Amino acid sequence: MRSSSYPAPHGAATGPVRRSLRALLVLAVTAGLATAVPAGARAAAAAPAAPPAAAGAQAAAAGGTAATPYMGWSSWSMQSSQYPGLNPEGSYSYLTEANVLKQADALATTLKPYGYDYVNIDAGWWMDNSWTPGYDQYGRQRPDPVRFPHGMKPVADHIHAKGLKAGIYLPVGLEKGAYGNGEVPIWNAPGCTTADIVYPDLRTTNGWDSAYKLDFGNPCAQKYVDSQARAFADWGYDFLKLDGVGPGSAKSGDNYDNVPDVAAWQQAIAATGRPIHLEISWALDIGHAADWQRYSDGWRIDTDVECYCNTLVTWENSVDNRWQDAPAWSSKAGPGGWNDLDAVDVGNGAMDGLTKAERQSYLTLWAINKSPLFTGDDLTALDSYGVSLLTNREVIAVDQNASPVARPVTPVGDQQVWAAKNADGSYTVALFNLAGAPASVTAGWASLGFAGSASVRDLWNKQNLGSYRDGITGALPAHGSRLFTVKPAGHALVTTAYEAESAANTLGGNASVADCAACSGGHKVGNLYAGGTLRFNDVTAAKDGIYTVKVAYTSGDPRSVTVRSNSGNGTSLPFPSTGDWGTVQTVAVQLALKAGANTITFDSGADGYAPDIDRIDVPQSG
Repeated sequence: MRSSSYPAPHGAATGPVRRSLRALLVLAVTAGLATAVPAGARAAAAAPAAPPAAAGAQAAAAGGTAATPYMGWSSWSMQSSQYPGLNPEGSYSYLTEANVLKQADALATTLKPYGYDYVNIDAGWWMDNSWTPGYDQYGRQRPDPVRFPHGMKPVADHIHAKGLKAGIYLPVGLEKGAYGNGEVPIWNAPGCTTADIVYPDLRTTNGWDSAYKLDFGNPCAQKYVDSQARAFADWGYDFLKLDGVGPGSAKSGDNYDNVPDVAAWQQAIAATGRPIHLEISWALDIGHAADWQRYSDGWRIDTDVECYCNTLVTWENSVDNRWQDAPAWSSKAGPGGWNDLDAVDVGNGAMDGLTKAERQSYLTLWAINKSPLFTGDDLTALDSYGVSLLTNREVIAVDQNASPVARPVTPVGDQQVWAAKNADGSYTVALFNLAGAPASVTAGWASLGFAGSASVRDLWNKQNLGSYRDGITGALPAHGSRLFTVKPAGHALVTTAYEAESAANTLGGNASVADCAACSGGHKVGNLYAGGTLRFNDVTAAKDGIYTVKVAYTSGDPRSVTVRSNSGNGTSLPFPSTGDWGTVQTVAVQLALKAGANTITFDSGADGYAPDIDRIDVPQSG
């Protein structure tokens, strides 16, 4: 018997390229639809206004739902995998009450002592194994009686009895199958039906176009979201993943602007009086980062990490994408809202589909980015290496502490150095070799802003390595990594700043000076494309040597620029995105300078597009 009259929310597939699931979903939600209103009925309707917003999520970090990135387990990775034995009743059939409770029990005994406490049920809990959805009399998702024979509240009760938190899933919008010819009443909203909560032309929304877009110009739409939130609160859920949200989820345009939906969910959750973490997905538009920060507790920055193959993930599809995509979001996360890199599937050995080196690098990147640490592994079959990764308290502390999100401090080729300065003056430093063959990677202290010696602790091996002068080098396997805490014992690097917009410099091609509120001096040099160049003149060095020059720049996407000193040929260096053209970040490049006056040139190349340059900081000694 069902334990509650409130049925559950819906969930379409999560992720960008869920081809087979998407096909099933489209078939499911289009079955039995009412006759659509002609497309021209309200084609020019005004964009919906966002409902009144509660206090912004980041401003309300003290509220506790996202003071630190959440940790736990999610069902999706195993649901979506073709690994032998995981889905014996057909695609995505792993999701059942019995399997969720089995994983909850395993989480409580293996990972809960290390901070993992969420058990998140993903897409499909209201659908049968042929992906046919079920809804209650108020158009809300109803748990499938075969997958969840006792309903959703007893599942949450069991999870809570283990000292854990329960999570659930929903796609954004009104699912097509819930429309019911527009005659379905809205719970606790006399006079409101499903016809009132969507646009008359039944425009579609979300990453799969599986739902009708809610019209928040009509108060009935907020009432519908309120009814869903009330159901989750009454069932005892502590977490909601709202999926297919745009702009993002591979969609853009007015139909896919779901900012009003996210705002409505924040308001509805607040009205329940129950703290519910609101996570939104997937590949969200960074141009709306302020909206995601205001209305949610976390946001997926990228595609699905799962490979939809015979393992859970693979390096190429799509773990390795994060090294390119995460830097743009580095300034967006903080207490109250976090950049979500998706599941971290590093615990199951062969099922994960990764080498040991890849598993360590995967978790290292997630930790230094302060991503939520939730695994999609089978917690009943963790191997010893996986347990050692997932339970390393020093690495978990990097993810959970209050220091800033790390970002690359060197150009982002196959060998990368990422770092963040901690509140106590130490640095978290990660070395990565993304190449398919072994290579050495060096973190120079000058790239961190100091000179001399520093003590180094290896976090993965939990050992102090002693004092290192000028930097540390790691010999890394293919796709390998190291993670350190570095405590400077030397002195701050003394540098001379040279502004890009200085009249002493030489601009070539299309290069020009532009205003930049975030830049030092209020200006930068941009339009470095198709042969555009910026040459810093009269850069002074005390003696011949190799100098670590910090470059302050802005770039709305990853871009390369050829950097050369004096008459050298220069090297094309890939700079990571800073997130937008008004956010300044730095990378350190090494250049040979001679005693006396030098030139340093930034060249876009004949066919290239380079970042905008704010300034360079040149050490007073090499």
